[in-house]
Amino acid sequence: MVYRENGLAYCNALTQNDLMNTDNGKLALQVWQSIVKEAADSALTEPVLAEYLMATILDHPNLASALSFQLANKLASATVPMAMLRNIMNNIFADPEIIDCVAKDIRATVDRDSACELYSSPFLYFKGFLALQAYRVAHQLWLQGNHSLALLIQHRVSVKLAVDIHPAAQIGCGVMIDHATGLVIGETAVVEDCVSIMQSVTLGGTGKVSGDRHPKIRKGVLLGPGAKILGNIEIGEGAMVAASSVVLKSVAAHTVVAGVPSKVVGQVDIDEPSTAMNHYFKGS
Repeated sequence: MVYRENGLAYCNALTQNDLMNTDNGKLALQVWQSIVKEAADSALTEPVLAEYLMATILDHPNLASALSFQLANKLASATVPMAMLRNIMNNIFADPEIIDCVAKDIRATVDRDSACELYSSPFLYFKGFLALQAYRVAHQLWLQGNHSLALLIQHRVSVKLAVDIHPAAQIGCGVMIDHATGLVIGETAVVEDCVSIMQSVTLGGTGKVSGDRHPKIRKGVLLGPGAKILGNIEIGEGAMVAASSVVLKSVAAHTVVAGVPSKVVGQVDIDEPSTAMNHYFKGS
C-alpha cells in the first residue's frame, strides 16, 4: 500500500531526526514514537481512520505540534478560532519541561488504566488527559499574567469536556485523570506528582472564604470516584480516599478514609496507591 510506505517512511525519518537533535526529553520522544507507530498500524487495519490519523498524528513532526492541533481542534468555537488557540499552544508546548509532563501523563494512563493499551489512546480519545494538558496551557498563561486568556481556555474545557480546573491550581506530572466527567479543582489546590483522580472528584473550598482555601493532594494519592475534598486540608502522601467520601479534615500519609463525613478505615500497604489503582481496602 502506498499509505503503508509513506507512513513507515515518515515514522523512521522522524525518529532519526529527533534522536540527532535531542539530548533531553527521551521519554517524550519514546512516547511520540509509540504514538506514531500505533497510528500508522491503525491506519492499515482500519483504513476508514487513515485521514483522521494523518490529521491528528502522522502529519505532525512531534508531540508538541500534534497536541496543539488536537487541543485547539477540540476547544475551538465560532468566536474562539482554532488558529488562535493553536498558536498559543504551540508556544506553551515548546517548553521541554511541559512536554515531559505530557509524556509522563500519557505513560501514567497506560500504566494505570486497565482499559488503555495504546499510547495513542489517551492522546486521541481520553478527555481526562486532554483536559489536563489544556490546564497546563492555561496555567502557563496565568503565570505569565494573561489571566483572561487562561480563563477563556478553562471555560472552553469546561464546556467541551465537562472538567473545570482553575488555571492557578498547581498540578504535577505523571497524573492520571480517569473518565474525568464532573472533575472540579479549585484555584489554590495543589496536586503533586503521581496522583490518580477518578470522575466527579471535587477539590473545593468550604464557602466564601478567600485566600488559600483548597486541598493539597500529596504524591501517590488515589482519589476515588465522587470524592469531595473541601477546604485547605492535606491528603498525605500515599493516602487513599474511597469513592463518594466527603473529606473535611486532613488525612495522614498512607491512610485510607471513607464515609460522609470521612473517617479512617484502614492503612495503605503500598507506597503509591495511585499506581496500583485498587479501590478496595481492608478495614482497620
